[in-house]
Amino acid sequence: MDAPGDEQSLSESGVEEATPPGMTPRQARRIRIVLASVLMAAMALVLVVRLASRTSVLVVGVYGAALVLCGIVIELSRNGRTRLGTWLLGIGLAAALAADWLLLP
Repeated sequence: MDAPGDEQSLSESGVEEATPPGMTPRQARRIRIVLASVLMAAMALVLVVRLASRTSVLVVGVYGAALVLCGIVIELSRNGRTRLGTWLLGIGLAAALAADWLLLP
């Protein structure tokens, strides 16, 4: 997990995180990890439902990519790159849902 001095080492290296008032960088990372984990579980559930209704390699590709993206975001958040992870999560999941709507019958 995180060492107690992580906030200090991030500040010393010049990497500052935008956190809401009253929230430490560690709390912001944990919230983003939990959010990405919940979205990963939701994408897995949607994948199972979509595969039950129609088996397709394209379905597996779209939702598999969304699952991989959630895992990448979790790792980015663990390493302190929470803003990058948040942008990737938002844009990536929007792209996956758009691909579902546009590409999948």
